[in-house]
Amino acid sequence: MIFITARFRVLPEHADAWPEITREFTEATRDEPGCLWFDWSRSVDDPTEYVLVEAFRDDEAGAAHVRSEHFTAARATLPPHLVETPRIVNVTVPQDDWSLLGEMAVPDES
Repeated sequence: MIFITARFRVLPEHADAWPEITREFTEATRDEPGCLWFDWSRSVDDPTEYVLVEAFRDDEAGAAHVRSEHFTAARATLPPHLVETPRIVNVTVPQDDWSLLGEMAVPDES
């Protein structure tokens, strides 16, 4: 799978509205057949920073995402709300879901 994390620094006057600003893009991306997840989180240290964690099934799904109409629209509509160009980590990993964090395993109570 392609695993991506991106940090978005949003203009302070738009930070509270960011989930609504990105809603259409987020929903359309989540509806893509190759999207495994597409989740936003807000930083607990900086209320103007959002982190996007996304994953796509494979290179083909990632390419389809970048070619989509909603991605093209987001490229035009999202940057005016940002302080700077988002920072990204993009890797391909040999799995298709989250792994368990064994060091913090929760005992099975059954």
